[in-house]
Amino acid sequence: MAELTASDGVRLHYDESGDPSGRPIVLIAGFRAAARSWRFQVRAFGRAGYRVIAFDRRGHGASEVATTGHDMPRHGADIHDLLETLDLRDVTLVGQSMGGNAIWAMVEQFGTGRVRDIVIVDQTPKMLNDDGWAHGFYDYDASNADTLFAEGIPDPGRHSAGSKGLARIARVVVAMDLLRGGRGEPAFTDAELALLHDHATRDWRAVIADVDVPVLFVAGRESEFWPSEHAAASAALNPLATSAVIERDGHATNIEQPAAFNRGVLEWLER
Repeated sequence: MAELTASDGVRLHYDESGDPSGRPIVLIAGFRAAARSWRFQVRAFGRAGYRVIAFDRRGHGASEVATTGHDMPRHGADIHDLLETLDLRDVTLVGQSMGGNAIWAMVEQFGTGRVRDIVIVDQTPKMLNDDGWAHGFYDYDASNADTLFAEGIPDPGRHSAGSKGLARIARVVVAMDLLRGGRGEPAFTDAELALLHDHATRDWRAVIADVDVPVLFVAGRESEFWPSEHAAASAALNPLATSAVIERDGHATNIEQPAAFNRGVLEWLER
């Protein structure tokens, strides 16, 4: 177990593997997901010669549950603290779900001086739908902007677990450690709800438009939370960006179809 202390004193955990002299890849999981949720990527990226760092955001996995910092800017600052503490340069940042928007929170505050490129995994930059953006969380708009996430993450009723098949469900169970009581419990803490609300009401499109490093937006065709077209719409914001959609794949894109995900990301990294 490896730890660092964030700039506000909070203890943060990360796991490191692969080639210590390889180019670093930092993996940042989504809401309530731990670093171990990248288990299907850690070995594949390590075998490809990369230095792989799987990061637990505050309140996630083995990192400290802090009394403060339950918003996206602080989660972005924590990523910056990781890069600074480990003196990582020429880094590939890979963020799944909320972890992807935590990357934009870091870029907005600290820029891309240590970053080579970015991979965003099934996360729309704007969850609230309006006349100018139809790629947000299903059925989330001005009418329920302050209430939809008040008690947790609602089920939009698209692409049920039963439609995934046993292999995809099993991968999620294993990666999220649900059989051992991982972060699968239904109750949400006040801190988690505060973070979720802040996440849901942000708009990162301007940050994406201004970013000066290549970005790959990956979507699962059968994402439970938003239409897969969000990836292409996000990539259209910046000439350095591109997008890909993985068929028969859901929101846990890197978990449900790890072979296709790993192959696509590694090919893009070697472009």
